[in-house]
Amino acid sequence: MNFLTIFWNLVIESAPWLLIGYLLAGIIKQVIPSSWVEKQLAEPGFVSIVKGAFIGAPLPLCSCGVIPTALAIRKAGASKGATSSFLVATPETGVDSISFSYAVLGPIFALMRPIGALVSAIITGILVNSFDKEEVIAETSSSQSGSCCSNKQQQQKDIAPLTQRFIGAFKYGYGQMIADTAKWLVIGLVAAAVITALVPQSFFLQWGNGLVAMIIMVVVGLPMYICATASTPVAAGLLFAGISPGAALVFMLTGPATNIATMGVIKEQLGMRSLIAYLAGVIGAAIACGLILNELYQAFAWPLQISMSEHEAFPLWRQLAAVVLVALIARVWVQPLFSKKETQSVTAEQI
Repeated sequence: MNFLTIFWNLVIESAPWLLIGYLLAGIIKQVIPSSWVEKQLAEPGFVSIVKGAFIGAPLPLCSCGVIPTALAIRKAGASKGATSSFLVATPETGVDSISFSYAVLGPIFALMRPIGALVSAIITGILVNSFDKEEVIAETSSSQSGSCCSNKQQQQKDIAPLTQRFIGAFKYGYGQMIADTAKWLVIGLVAAAVITALVPQSFFLQWGNGLVAMIIMVVVGLPMYICATASTPVAAGLLFAGISPGAALVFMLTGPATNIATMGVIKEQLGMRSLIAYLAGVIGAAIACGLILNELYQAFAWPLQISMSEHEAFPLWRQLAAVVLVALIARVWVQPLFSKKETQSVTAEQI
């Protein structure tokens, strides 16, 4: 099976679920305002760590988009543990990546991925709070209490009608979300197709199915900048090439949560001790979840459900969904070019 066939089959397999996931991401963006998130995580302690994990998990933010939100949460008074928990859970999973995982990897991975993200986030938050104790940095209470009523009144005024919010969700999901993930999604799909077409299925078997293979996945995923959605087809390609399910899960958990940009921000804003605890929590929890997943696959003899095989024919609606997805991605890349040309022409006329 050649590269283009594998690539297009993977696009068709994933397109309907990606379109659904992007729409759900837009709806969540409209329903859950950032001010509410900041308020929930401003309380110190274990509860805020758990809240950070559960609030961050479904949010439609990628590895770079989560950083400014996490900084805002920190400035609102969240502990280092709650901030770290949010930083882990948010990029590791989301409604778009869960639906994509179901399409490409099957229901087991679609379930284990968010569970692993929540466990990883909570453990990381606890380690950061334990290893790097601090005085909680909070904004002055007087300014908050003085503006409390005015903020509530402003929020009530800012609530848009249901129709406008749905339109906003549609624009965000199929606009900003695709713009944030399109490049890395395409890179992930291409990488998956290359791995499937060129790497023999026995290649990764030399590392075994245990701890060594997972450590290799940590080394591969640690410095990478890759969002949860884009890591899914790469994991599918690795599974097709012979890696264990647990090692694939380790890659999907460490890749989005640990990249150079995120680690730099944590070191600058939270300190070196928090960064060490953050990495220990993410890596340790990911490997533990990977080992458990391998044991579950062996104990229950679950089959791998990887949508990387060749199909004789796809339903028409799947092919149409693939065309729509490609068109939306193309629009994201082409539209800025026309905007630049219009700006240049207007500037030339003014001159």
